[in-house]
Amino acid sequence: MIKNIVLDMGNVLLDYNPDVSLDRFCPDEEAKKIIRRELFGGPEWAMGDRGEIADSERYERVAPRVPEKYREALKNCAMYWDICMTPVDGAMDFCEYVRSKGYKLYVLSNASDKFYEYFPNFAPIKYFDGIVVSADEGVTKPDIRIYEIFLERFALKPEECLFIDDREDNVEGARAAGMQAVVFRNDFGAVRAVFD
Repeated sequence: MIKNIVLDMGNVLLDYNPDVSLDRFCPDEEAKKIIRRELFGGPEWAMGDRGEIADSERYERVAPRVPEKYREALKNCAMYWDICMTPVDGAMDFCEYVRSKGYKLYVLSNASDKFYEYFPNFAPIKYFDGIVVSADEGVTKPDIRIYEIFLERFALKPEECLFIDDREDNVEGARAAGMQAVVFRNDFGAVRAVFD
């Protein structure tokens, strides 16, 4: 029986869309292409999610790979990429529904240390029964270890947890850890049907 609802953050609770900052700060399509590849697609992004570097360190590491004329745009994208992190439609209503039905509510997210700056704009950390952020643990989904860390930290039985993520590989990781899991496709109604 499901007792715990475990939510990914990016594209489940908050929209993660690098195009928002690229469109805001880049002067042309070439800048967008380069910065998307080097900042959002570069190794530093995953390093931040694993807690190997602070979010604030990304610009200096990525800058040598970006033409001088695009460095200002890169700096703005690196510093303010989280302007895209706005609530997914229906996310807070879903959380309120889950709580009203007596389920425990958790977050398990791949995210850098900046998580603690933007996430409280969605809901206070204490609103949730527990949160695990990959940067704090040194491991990211879909590595089974992060699910095991999560389950152990909150003394949860995996079969009593429903994990919701927008990525199939992360859902498979949760299943490998014994959790029930579903891929989120922008439809909270479909997710509710799994446990209602």
